Amino acid sequence: MGKILLCAFYFPPAGGGGVQRGLKLAQQLPAFGIETHVLTPEDPRWIHRDEADIGIDEARVHRVRYIGPRGRRPAEELYGLHGLERLTRKAALTPRRLLIPDENVPWLLTAAAPLLRVLDEEGIDTVVTTSPPNSIHFLGAVAKLLRGVRWVADIRDSIVANHERSIQRPLVRAKEQTQRLVAWPIARRADAIVAVTEQIASEMRSLHPHGSVSVIANGADFDDFSGLAYKRGDRFRITHTGSFFGRRDPRPFLSALARADSVVQARFVGDFRRADLEWARGLDLGDRLELEPFAPRRRALELQRNSDALLLLLPDVGERGRDVPSAKLYESTLPTTMRPLLRASIAWCSVGETASCPMSRCRPASAIASVARPAFASTQSYSKRSADRAALARLSRAAVRPSLYPLVRMLGVRLLT
Repeated sequence: MGKILLCAFYFPPAGGGGVQRGLKLAQQLPAFGIETHVLTPEDPRWIHRDEADIGIDEARVHRVRYIGPRGRRPAEELYGLHGLERLTRKAALTPRRLLIPDENVPWLLTAAAPLLRVLDEEGIDTVVTTSPPNSIHFLGAVAKLLRGVRWVADIRDSIVANHERSIQRPLVRAKEQTQRLVAWPIARRADAIVAVTEQIASEMRSLHPHGSVSVIANGADFDDFSGLAYKRGDRFRITHTGSFFGRRDPRPFLSALARADSVVQARFVGDFRRADLEWARGLDLGDRLELEPFAPRRRALELQRNSDALLLLLPDVGERGRDVPSAKLYESTLPTTMRPLLRASIAWCSVGETASCPMSRCRPASAIASVARPAFASTQSYSKRSADRAALARLSRAAVRPSLYPLVRMLGVRLLT
């Protein structure tokens, strides 16, 4: 039996969608006959927490003290502040931006020694580092250099061209260049590189890496959604779950909602920026706009399932975001309900099919409104329609399983089929 150590910064009890890839790796690699250990912070000081049972033996989860800055939402902290008070708060937020390559890099100070100890005590032969944050990959380089173990770098978001960065700002562009300090060691030292999308894989191949580069896409575990109920209401309910980071903007959709039939209701679950809320009040949406705070994963799935359509908001960032939607569709939205999906962008408009689910990607905003009424009219028959089994199979994480085989073979483990 092979033994791996998965280094994951975002891991329960941290909450949110970013936790799921590392968690699923830890839960499913043992099915291949791999003894899987996890190195993670005791408390990553992330803005969200989810205390649900993760079904992993805590004896194999090695938690290390984190001394870095806590997760923050600068725009929220600065909202409504003026003059000296605003300048003081901005000054307090600045030091974290000076940390290279990211604000979580101080964790390396407390994680390096425990990393080596776990490698020695548990007889680990392979380290898997999964980002974000990008700095976590330095642990793989340390393990390979000092203990000679194999290193696999799993990359969920682009290192050198992340679509969430506001690259129109000079300081952001300058800091982005420092991310190559992470990309180069991965390319030169990692025995294998795994990317969540082909675009990210291509970026890493352009660095002429020492090891192989492969794509392991996100998938969906439909068992997670068993027992969740849908109850048809008097309104067409559209639900968005998640936070508004980077350039994600709800305003085009809210403008469309204001012009749509009063039968349409929108529900946002998670962090809704105060600036957007203040702006939305001018639309006089009343009870057609429902806001709920961050919810643990199970509760978020319940709310998504009990919806008539789901909303995925993505900014148009050109080539940087070319294949980002596919990952997010697998990761958080489509698998929960197999219901119509409204995918709002600021780029262009088309209507297509994704896994037998009507999907709309729209601009101008009024196009979104045009989708709701016909979709609502067909919701009752849609909810009774049997799911497309072939589509479900394509979305499921089981379909992704074969892409793990080359990785598992590299680990020297006989496949359990």
